[in-house]
Amino acid sequence: MSSQSYPVTIAVKTADGSIEHVRVGTAVRVGDGFRLTLGDLAIGAIPDSAAARRVAAPPPSDGGMVFPPYGRSKGAPIAGASVQDLEFYANGCRRTLNDPAKSRWHDKERVLLAAIEAELARQEGGGPQAFGEADPVPRGFDDVPPPSDDDIPF
Repeated sequence: MSSQSYPVTIAVKTADGSIEHVRVGTAVRVGDGFRLTLGDLAIGAIPDSAAARRVAAPPPSDGGMVFPPYGRSKGAPIAGASVQDLEFYANGCRRTLNDPAKSRWHDKERVLLAAIEAELARQEGGGPQAFGEADPVPRGFDDVPPPSDDDIPF
């Protein structure tokens, strides 16, 4: 019996706004489940192992990311946070990333900003789909359907 393997990818938003799927590993069917094998994962340029250890924070107990230790939601999980809190912390990340004097924190801020933007996208309905679903068709402002008889106010 041959084992089936599937590529594992993540959707990455590029600077021009397009989405690129980056392969991060392979899932192999084992019995009724899967075995997931991930490749080496890194954020940013080629990290040296000492910098990677310095930047990495211990994961929260539930495995999800949390807000940094400032503001009214300090230490709270990013998943399920209010849009107002997400935007507050995203603006803080952007300020840090735009400040060259704070370059030693840029890798950590990029990871945090990516998690916040992913949660914002999820809450706006553009988040991750169920495994195997096709990517949604992007719609622009001009793609709104014209009014129909159902739109008549009386």
